[in-house]
Parts: sequence; structure tokens; C-alpha cells
Amino acid sequence: MKRFRLPLFLISGLIAVLGVGAGLVRAAVYTPAGTAPVVGGSAVAGVVGTTGSCDGQPLQATRELRGMWLTTVYNIDFPSKPGLSQAQVKAEYLTWLDLAVAQNHNAIFVHVRPSGDAFWPSAYAPWSNWLTGKLDGTSPGWDPMAFMVEQAHARNLEFHAWFNPYRGTQPAPGGGAGTSVAKLAANHPLRKHPEWRIAYPTGKNGRFYFDPGNPAARKYVEDAMMEAVQKYDVDGVHFDDFFYPYPEAGQDFPDNASFAKYGGGKSKADWRRENVNTLVREVYTRIKAVKPWVKFGISPFGIWRNKSSSALGSDSSGLEAYSAIYADTRKWVKEGWLDYIVPQLYWTIGFAKADYAKLLPWWTNTVKGTNVQLYIGMADYRVGEKKDGWSNPAMLDRELALNEKYGVNGQVHFSAKQIRANKLGANARYRKNHYASPALLPRLSRLAAAAPPATPVITAARREGTRLVLETSAPGAVSWALYRTTGAGATLVSTGRAGAQVADPSPPATGATYCLTGLDRSANEGQASAPFLAT
Repeated sequence: MKRFRLPLFLISGLIAVLGVGAGLVRAAVYTPAGTAPVVGGSAVAGVVGTTGSCDGQPLQATRELRGMWLTTVYNIDFPSKPGLSQAQVKAEYLTWLDLAVAQNHNAIFVHVRPSGDAFWPSAYAPWSNWLTGKLDGTSPGWDPMAFMVEQAHARNLEFHAWFNPYRGTQPAPGGGAGTSVAKLAANHPLRKHPEWRIAYPTGKNGRFYFDPGNPAARKYVEDAMMEAVQKYDVDGVHFDDFFYPYPEAGQDFPDNASFAKYGGGKSKADWRRENVNTLVREVYTRIKAVKPWVKFGISPFGIWRNKSSSALGSDSSGLEAYSAIYADTRKWVKEGWLDYIVPQLYWTIGFAKADYAKLLPWWTNTVKGTNVQLYIGMADYRVGEKKDGWSNPAMLDRELALNEKYGVNGQVHFSAKQIRANKLGANARYRKNHYASPALLPRLSRLAAAAPPATPVITAARREGTRLVLETSAPGAVSWALYRTTGAGATLVSTGRAGAQVADPSPPATGATYCLTGLDRSANEGQASAPFLAT
């Protein structure tokens, strides 16, 4: 997923080495062998998803997920380098949460299993060397996952634990173990189970994979991820676009042994797709059996199939997830094996091979009539590139406007470092135009609505500098939403976790009326409190 300031012919090679979203760049350079708006899932515009009134004025709140990917592999975003002290890692993480809050985000996607490792004390995987600076599995002596989840929740941010299921190592040139068994930690499962590991590609940029076609390896991978779900109060389990590896010229993924044993008469391509389908279906089922409220989502490569390959495909001519990495993304949506999908639409409006304005309606049509929420993966990392329209600082702003037009449920931005960099002022532009006010999360429609939380009460107000702090009763909910009206609608002005101080960060100089609501962790909102006039 990382962008490099290098010519495109070098980018492809380095992305293959670093392996943090190869599809993001591949589609921009790959040469392959205007419908009407349709709303998919829950709309986000205006007051959809919020009902009730405050002092006779309707409650108005946007409902959309807003998040960013916080990438740990190769220390792209966090930690800034391996081997930092506990205090340094914690301090850096809090600065990323501060950025999320400043951007009016309500979720963060943290890379906790980059490649067969873990950012938590795991019985299934060694500690990540991107945290510890060592490949031997040495413990850092503390639990980063517990801290990260707790601190995200304290700021009313959802925490989505981001996993790469099948990658076992990263290439040696960047600091990974590559295909050297000797470099694997003593407790690494691919050292203990050589029948699970596949080396690909050949050469110095090779890495180990867990064999997706080996049922025992697949179960182990699932167990390793489910450990985190069971141990921590995560809000989501998240995969990106890595399943079978992206193709390398002249090389096929060497899984002949497992295909001969488990192929069952299928073609190799169909068998590989079914292996990935099985992983997706089983992870979804296992999450719901343990914690039904935890969301499961995937951020796949943005093209399922082109129209030239399938009548159901998109009006595009780029690499296809279906045939290149054996990811049948459309099937996952139609079968309901996901709570959300985040296609990586990392192209510009008007890009010939993969036009954002044509792929977006294809995806909204794909989720239409399902319970799968549609978020869009946004290419903040490409801002400033000198071709394909990325030198235009308004491009992301225009794409977010299209997202609103088509009623998508939110966005996730790649990556945190690019948001902070604010190249060409592009981030500040789209924040002003689209994220100026806080937003509530979309409802998780597959869960029955909970009984409305107890109605909170506002009892007093006081000014602290530029803020107006409200004294309230306990809202009896997971989080709260504060609305303000001066006579023309009651707009959402702030949100917070239960127990956090309730305040309007920018109150008007004269009096305003406020109402407070409580929400459960599935974003169901209770009744508004009685109106409170703050003078």
C-alpha cells in the first residue's frame, strides 16, 4: 500500500518486496491480457439513520464510517522504527489517535498481524519484529494490543484489528526472514510445520506463505486470528487484498502437492478460489459464534472482473482479483460472508483502465439488496503523483463527493502517514468539505436493534475556555451523541465514549439548546434527552 518517490518501473519491484498492498500500484501500471446512482446498504447522506428531535427541531447527523489504515509492516506508519521502548511506542500511537480525532474519524484499522506474527502475546505466532526489532520472537514485556484497543475506545474510535492471513514472512532485503528457516523464531508455526509453508517467488524477494490449500494450515491461521478476537474488545476483524500472492512473471505459486491431495477434481483456479472462499466463510462464522457484534470486513483489490471476462464485471480493463489472486469478492458480498467491504479504488476519475466514476457505481450495485456495508478505500498515498490526475489536489475531494452521491457507507484512507503529510493540501480540502463535523457510525443492520439505551439528562453547563462542558447523568450506553440547535435543525456537534466528558468544542457566543442521546455498540441510537438551554 505504500507509495514511493520512484519511477513506476521500480515501484512494482519494491512493492513486491514490501508487500503492503501490491494491487494498489499494480493496477495503475498493469496491461491486461455512466450508470445511474444506486444506493447500496444504508445511505449516509443527511439525517438518514437518526430520528427524533430536540426542542422541536429534527436531529441531524451524518452516518458514515471514517477511518485510516495504520500500517506496521516495514514500520511504514507505526512504530516509526523497530525496537522502540514501551513508552515511545505508546506515545507514537497516541499521536495517531490524536490525528484521527482531529480528522473527525470514528474508526482506526491497525495492522496487528502483518506476516505470521503478532502485536499481542500469542500462543500461535511470534512477536512482530516490526515492534521488537528482533526475529527471534522475544517479548517486549507488555501488551500493545490491550493498550491500543483501550486508548482507541477512550476516544470513541472503533478498533479494527487488521490481519494478513497467509503471509508467513516478509522478504529478507527489507528486514524480514525471507525464505530462511534458520531466521524463523523457535516458536514460528512454519518452522514446526514445514508441510504448511510455501516459498514464493524465487530469488531474494521470496517469502514464506501458509499454504491456503492445506486445511490444517488454514485452521491454524484462523485460530491465530480468533485468539485476538477472544482476548480483546476489538470492534472489527479486517483483511486487505492479500490472499494468494499477486502473480510474478514466469512463476506459478508452487502448491502442486496440496492441489494433488485436496483438489477434488476441480481446476486449480477454481480450487484456489474455493480455498479462499472457505477461509472467508469460516472466519465470518467463527467470529459470529463468539462475539456477534464484532464486524468482519475485507478491503480487496478494486476490480472483481472486467466486462471482457464476465457480463457481470465492471467497465474496466485492469488486473482482476478473481483470476489473479483467486479472490471472488462479489461472491463474498452476495453470500453475506462479510459485514463490510472496502474495495481499493485507488484510481482517478477518468483513468482509462479503471475509472473511479465507473467502478464506484459497480460496487454500489453489487452491495445493493445485501446487508453488507460499502466503504471505499481512498488513495491518499497517490496524491502528488505527476500522472493520471493525482497532481490535482481536488481529486480526493471530488471522489468523496461521488461517494456521497452514490450513498456509500464510509471511507478508509491509506495511510495514516499520508493523512498527516497533507500533500498539496488535499487532505485539508476534503476534511473541510466532507469531514467538518463528526459522524455516527452506520448501523450494523444484521443485528436486531437493541432496546434504546436509557435516556440521558443534561443538568448544568459551564464554559471552560472555548468549550462548553455539560453536566449529565450517566447515559447508560456505550457512547453518546450531543446535538445543538439554535432554531434551524439540531446538528451533531460531538460524540464520546460513556464516561467521557460531554462538551461542545465550539459553542456559539450566545445561548443554544442541547440534547443528548445514547448509542449501543451497534450504533443503535436511543431517545434524545429533554432539551437543555445553555446561556
